[in-house]
Amino acid sequence: MKHALIIGSGLSGLSCAIHLAENGIRSTLVSPYPSERAQSVMAAGGINASLGREDSPERHAEDTLKSGGDIAGKEAVLGLCSAAPEIVRELERLGVVFSREENGEIALRAFGGQSRNRTAYAGASTGKQIMSALIREARKYEASEQINRLLGRQFHSVLIRDGECYGALLYNEKTREIEIVYADAVVVATGGQNLLFGKTTGSTQCDGYVAAKLYEQGARLKNLEFIQYHPTTVETPQKRMLISEAARGEGGRLYYIENGRRVYFMEELYGERGNLMPRDVVSKCIYDAPSQVYLDVASLGEGVIRSRLSEVAEVCRRYAGIDVTRESIPVYPSVHFFMGGLAVDGEHKTSINRLYAIGECASRYHGANRLGGNSLLAAIYGGILAAKAIGALEKPDTLPDFSAYIAEQRETISKALASRSRFSAVYVRNEIAKLMNDCLGITRTEEKLNEGICSVDYYLSISDKLMFDSDVSSYVGYSIKPMLLLARAILTSALERRETRGAHIREDYPERSTAYDRCSVCAYRNGEHHVSFEKEDEA
Repeated sequence: MKHALIIGSGLSGLSCAIHLAENGIRSTLVSPYPSERAQSVMAAGGINASLGREDSPERHAEDTLKSGGDIAGKEAVLGLCSAAPEIVRELERLGVVFSREENGEIALRAFGGQSRNRTAYAGASTGKQIMSALIREARKYEASEQINRLLGRQFHSVLIRDGECYGALLYNEKTREIEIVYADAVVVATGGQNLLFGKTTGSTQCDGYVAAKLYEQGARLKNLEFIQYHPTTVETPQKRMLISEAARGEGGRLYYIENGRRVYFMEELYGERGNLMPRDVVSKCIYDAPSQVYLDVASLGEGVIRSRLSEVAEVCRRYAGIDVTRESIPVYPSVHFFMGGLAVDGEHKTSINRLYAIGECASRYHGANRLGGNSLLAAIYGGILAAKAIGALEKPDTLPDFSAYIAEQRETISKALASRSRFSAVYVRNEIAKLMNDCLGITRTEEKLNEGICSVDYYLSISDKLMFDSDVSSYVGYSIKPMLLLARAILTSALERRETRGAHIREDYPERSTAYDRCSVCAYRNGEHHVSFEKEDEA
């Protein structure tokens, strides 16, 4: 029986494992924590599908491409949007309780950048509902041992020979040992690069290390410069808490105070639906506002807030001490989603054979800016496509000898655990986060990007001398150099795209340029970062 190793047990990982099991393929799900703690649980807004009578997959695709700055692949996006209605119906069959209209049809709300109401939602906890349904479905296959779980493990590296992947090395933090798992295919489903930027709206479990290590090992990365800032978040000591776009979808209004009166600036700039412009547009407008921006949902009434925005109300009450039925919410943009990630083809295969990437760690559908409501959809769809591709794979004829590589990695970790230096890996990681936020904010300039590159290059020059921070986590130590390489690749990609498009706003190149009507692709060869620009279907 074929065996697939899946790194990550969130929405995309579960989707892949379930569809593999349905086709008689065994899989192993690897993660530090149970699926219930995956970032996917945090998704509150909803999932897109053209379920309305005046909507269609073609309209959905058109909105997705437009929001993405017209660089995503048309064929790929239409495939995603065409699959969406059946995906929502399948989720219903698995037990997701979507909110309903009075006539019994699935309720659809408006999200930014959409020409139709097409975001289906399950109250204020769509991610929790979908994850709960998939976890229940996966447990059926766990009982029959078609899905196996390995908890408490961190990814270390993949086993590659002659451009083919044969499995992965995992790190057991408890035993401080490397474990070997061979597989006929490896799927990475590890989310975005939140920890690289410090405080974001996402989970710090999603740190970008897996994509970073695969980049170091030869996989190509794509569209790294496109980092979505969610326009409405509130700050807490630990992170930025998301105020879901659902608040504006239900009629919430953005404003600032000028001369004692409210200025509903998005409506003044863009008309009645101004509050639902694409996220890059709203974020930039808030960034440019002359004073603190607020989001008013109190005017919607307690009934709407209680029935449709309960999670927004709870977040504001618990973390900011705000009663949204009476007070407006002070908001500011924050890093939220990464359109860039591992470059994959139509089957979600990376540039390394038998190695696949799905969910936010893969770059395929979103182009320069993700349409709200498309992330849950893309995660599930990517898992389906990868499972189908793995089903068609032949098992490898032979298994190469990796004993020398494995011994080398064990020796490296052993030496690092005993090393000492004046800079710890945790210190450097925190400095990188400050640097990335400073250089890759809502607006960028060549000067700031070059400053960032110089700083990262310095840290790379001392990366082999850093302490392993063994009192915190050995993983932090061995992950730091690949994370620096990823930071360098992001900064380099942003520097090379000399235009403004979607979530990439260059103050020194404020216009969109036809010269960059392509995806950026970054490759790491012989210690150098090489950026090229390719059409999506070629990347």
